[in-house]
Amino acid sequence: MENRCDVNGSKKASYSSDTEGRRSRSPSAIVIGGGFAGIAAAHALKNASFKVVLLESRDRIGGRVYTDHSFGFPVDMGAAWLHGVCKENPLAPWIGRLGLPIYQTSGDNSVLYDHDLESYALFDGDGRQVPQELVQKVGQVFENILKEANKLRDESSGDMSVAQGIKLVMEKNPDLMQEGLANNVLQWYLCRMEGWFATDADNISLKNWDQEVLLPGGHGLMVRGYRPIINTLAKGLDIRLSHRVTNIVWGGKGVEVTVNNGKTFYADGAVIAVPLGVLKAKSISFEPRLPDWKEEAIDGIGVGTENKIVLHFDTVFWPNVEFVGVVSSTTYGCSYFLNLHKATGHPVLVYMPAGRLAFDIEKMSDADAAKFAFTQLKAILPNASEPIQYLVSHWGTDENSLGSYTYDAVGKPREYFERLRTPVDNLFFAGEATSIKYTGTVHGAFSTGLMAAEECRMRVLEKYGDLDTLEIFHPAMGEEVASLSVPLLISRM
Repeated sequence: MENRCDVNGSKKASYSSDTEGRRSRSPSAIVIGGGFAGIAAAHALKNASFKVVLLESRDRIGGRVYTDHSFGFPVDMGAAWLHGVCKENPLAPWIGRLGLPIYQTSGDNSVLYDHDLESYALFDGDGRQVPQELVQKVGQVFENILKEANKLRDESSGDMSVAQGIKLVMEKNPDLMQEGLANNVLQWYLCRMEGWFATDADNISLKNWDQEVLLPGGHGLMVRGYRPIINTLAKGLDIRLSHRVTNIVWGGKGVEVTVNNGKTFYADGAVIAVPLGVLKAKSISFEPRLPDWKEEAIDGIGVGTENKIVLHFDTVFWPNVEFVGVVSSTTYGCSYFLNLHKATGHPVLVYMPAGRLAFDIEKMSDADAAKFAFTQLKAILPNASEPIQYLVSHWGTDENSLGSYTYDAVGKPREYFERLRTPVDNLFFAGEATSIKYTGTVHGAFSTGLMAAEECRMRVLEKYGDLDTLEIFHPAMGEEVASLSVPLLISRM
């Protein structure tokens, strides 16, 4: 990777606060956060002839997109799916240009089925496989329950949780109630829904759970991981790793951004692309403080946690399906393993706990977490061999993320996502939490980075007072991919 990473930094930042006439120097911006949104924003601003520095608190770029290579092949420990395998996806030109293969897990454009029903192998606690007819039948029942729950929300002016909505539906429609094994399969479907939102069903807004926009083309796994895209976008950028921002002074003639080593950077504007969990924790102070409407949005949007415990084996002993699941009488007791062997050819299973279960597992050591996941597996597949390697994510407690991705909290308006995106003077906001249409997705984060860059560019150049320059800079924004339309390499097995 060819980006310049000045970890220690010089005494004087290159984004000076000198009083030379604005006409005699380049417009400048500071981007805070090196995830997909921040890298996209910095890339676009650099293309628009801005002087840009990107400050990243970690010792790597990517943020909640992290492709690990310690097994000798790529494994995404954070975001791994492309939601919307189609040319309309804003990431498609990059994926096509780099020749990155996608393994399509579902052609269904819904929240519920990012994998086709026939790709599940579910087992009860005694290791007996649930008949496929029952899996599909209960899947249909679950869809009907959610349809009835949506009718319920349309009749009500207030909001309630998905869990509460389902409870009321069951009381009104006893025929939808499931008993025994069928009920356990129903709980597994609800557990998978909780995984989509990275939180428990009693936290998810019934009014807004299905309000995000899903692109056509279904869902697909990035076979070689997301790293090639982020590395390509980052090429040539001035990136300062291990630079944790602690204070932002904004307004007036520019922004002044201080990092944990005491160094201060100055620029005309700043794009803030840190995870919502970090903003919630108030680990960055703003002077003056952000307006009430912005703080209300930060506080009101939910942030959930879904983690990955990746188990690498020397042999494949599991069924040739995309998901291996354990059903239980509670969602907390259910579990699922993503089979990477089907998509990548490597003997890897990924255990994916979400919500309260993820929170509880984060309290364990990595060794104990891997043991816990393997114990779940051994209960249903007695011939399971011990993993030879493992990896464990900690998105909920990692101070650089403090959560995996956002969801609609009960009783909070969906417009909070748009409020979070809305600029404040010369501060511009980006990230999956600022995308009202594509919340929680990589392409959502990428799109908001481009949007924040464009807003920053317009605002700063207007302040320069030379509106003619607005058109000079504009054509360069992303021109290197605008004319490309490379077909996506999509496979199914």
